[in-house]
Amino acid sequence: MKIKEIIEMSTDELLTKKRDFRQESLHLRLQQQSGQLEQPSRLRLLRRDVARIETVLSQRNKTAEKK
Repeated sequence: MKIKEIIEMSTDELLTKKRDFRQESLHLRLQQQSGQLEQPSRLRLLRRDVARIETVLSQRNKTAEKK
């Protein structure tokens, strides 16, 4: 997911995406532990997407506090 797409999303959508990504990440980690993970690079991409979402959310919170 690109940062431009993330910025255009609403806060509620971002929170939902973050929850979905974290849940998918959990399932992939469980697959990795059992040796069934087919795409190990997907874990890294999910982690980065969650970090991007958290960054945008924190920036929005900071700008809302300043107003």
